[in-house]
Amino acid sequence: MLDISPILLISSAIIFLVVLFQLNRSLYQPLFKHIEDRDESIKKDLESVRNNADEIDGLAKESQSIIAKAKQEASSIRENAYAEAKALGESKIVSFRNELDSKYISFVEDLHFQKNSLKSSLLESMPQFQEKLSAKLSSI
Repeated sequence: MLDISPILLISSAIIFLVVLFQLNRSLYQPLFKHIEDRDESIKKDLESVRNNADEIDGLAKESQSIIAKAKQEASSIRENAYAEAKALGESKIVSFRNELDSKYISFVEDLHFQKNSLKSSLLESMPQFQEKLSAKLSSI
């Protein structure tokens, strides 16, 4: 029925082993080396990402501290400016009040002078008013 030839069987086995050896050397070993290199590259990248994440966290903390310090400085500058503006405003109010007081005193003195002047002029013209009044009363 089936006739098995030992030479053909041995030659097929040898060809199979040679093909297997050639495939291993030219295909499988470079493929495995490439996969190992890729895995190593991925590990390095992951480590680099972890280092970068730590660095980013450190920079974020540093930036937050810088922002907090800037806010504090801005607050102190604002408070100083407010205090200076308040002091300047108060000094202007005081000088304006002093000026108004001096004008008021001058006005009162001028009014007093005008009052005295009017009183004296009325007293001087009193005899004329009395004569005119007597003349009016006598004509009635």
